[in-house]
Order: sequence, then structure tokens, then C-alpha cells
Amino acid sequence: MKNKHFGQRVAVLIDVQNLYHSAKNLYKSRVNFGEILKKAVENRNLIRAFAYVIKTKTGEEKSFFEALTKLGIETRVKDLQEFYGGQKKGDWDVGLVIDAIRISPTLDTIVLVSGDGDFIPLVEYLKNQGKRVELIAFAKTASHSLVEEADEFTDLAKYSKKFLLKK
Repeated sequence: MKNKHFGQRVAVLIDVQNLYHSAKNLYKSRVNFGEILKKAVENRNLIRAFAYVIKTKTGEEKSFFEALTKLGIETRVKDLQEFYGGQKKGDWDVGLVIDAIRISPTLDTIVLVSGDGDFIPLVEYLKNQGKRVELIAFAKTASHSLVEEADEFTDLAKYSKKFLLKK
């Protein structure tokens, strides 16, 4: 298994909805994405950082998207789908997987910032391609199987003062 070392080429893929809801529901806080990006890169070469975000009709998240961009994180934006009956859906899983597979040949390490167990097949695929896969999420809401599959897991709750912002 590859370890972290200076010079590794890294991409960071952030499932914003997953982190947002975990931080809000567990800690009544917001996530400090700047600190998460620093932790994910750790003296290695950042090649790309993507945040997968959902845009609402009100546009209230515009300043948040701009803040991500200022941190050097590219936003992948999708409109919130609203269905008859009031149900809403905002899901980026397939887009994140496609990006990970598309950029992985030029990388040593992929840092997945999500606890979503739907990404287990992606982690398995990337590791089979010889990539190091690191996971950053909240242990309480992360899939245990996903955590087990990753080469390394960082529990954001253990460092809550660093990774959470009080509302």
C-alpha cells in the first residue's frame, strides 16, 4: 500500500451535501472547507479539487460557492430537482464517480470527502488501478464499509475545533 509522501499528485473530491447535513445534524455547525482542503493535501501536489454542490431557486448559496472558488476548489453545480408533491433531490454521486475515474490516471492519490457508502465500488476500482484512496468524513455518519475500504480515514469529529465553524 502506498503511503503519503511529498510530491504525490492529489485530487480532492468533496461531496458537499453529505458533509453539510452531517455537520448540521450532528453538531449544529458548518464545515470549514479551507481546513479540510489543507488536511486533504498535506504537503503534496494538489492537481484538482472539486466540490459537488446543489443550486436552489433562491440562489442563497451563491456566496458559499464563491468562497469555495476562492479556496481553489472548483464547483460542480447542479440544480435542485423538485418533484410533484414537494419531494426534492440533489444528487451528484454519478458525476463525482465519472470525474474520479476520468482524472485518476494522472494522480497518485484521490481524497474522497464523503461518508456515502455508495462510493465503495469507486474506492475498490481506484485501489485496483494502484491509486491511494483517502477518506475524510464524520465517523458517526460514514459508512463503516467505506471507511474499511479506504487506505486512510480522517474522522472530522476528532478535530471538530479545526474542521467545524459554529453558526
